[in-house]
Amino acid sequence: MRYAMAVDTKKCVGCSDCVVACQTENDVPIGFCRDWIVETNDGTYPQLVTEIRSERCNHCENAPCVRCCPTGASHITDGGIVLVNKRKCIGCGACIASCPYDARYPHPDGFVDKCTFCEHRLKEGMKPACVSVCPTRCLYFGDLDDVNSDVSRVLARRKHKSLIPEAGTNPQLYFLI
Repeated sequence: MRYAMAVDTKKCVGCSDCVVACQTENDVPIGFCRDWIVETNDGTYPQLVTEIRSERCNHCENAPCVRCCPTGASHITDGGIVLVNKRKCIGCGACIASCPYDARYPHPDGFVDKCTFCEHRLKEGMKPACVSVCPTRCLYFGDLDDVNSDVSRVLARRKHKSLIPEAGTNPQLYFLI
């Protein structure tokens, strides 16, 4: 099993429902977030292209945050989800500095926090909160090893990209283009 997410950049309108759902579901402190909206503009006028992306931890197969963690708090679970054990985390910030996607933040309670793909919901057979609430249905989630999963089907039929491929992290967050 290899969990992954795809974001349809042609359908995302930047409403931030995913951000609010994540904050609510995961009791994220005010002023912090595990996912966020990015809007980019590329090209030169009048040929400008705007892209809106819902971003979060990329749950990398080659995760620098896991390699640099001095306590083993950052780890990869079965299914490829990158997690932080908050009881083991000393809040040193090495993982924050090593993440090329800026996907971690220092929780006020002294540990580092990030997206978990709502692992607790997956164990109950539910989708991540962000996927469940998206009004444009631009978030696809599932098991890459299952050819019939939502994410496998959409990646098979659509062009897609990962962010910062030169980092060599093999991210499991894809952006449909």
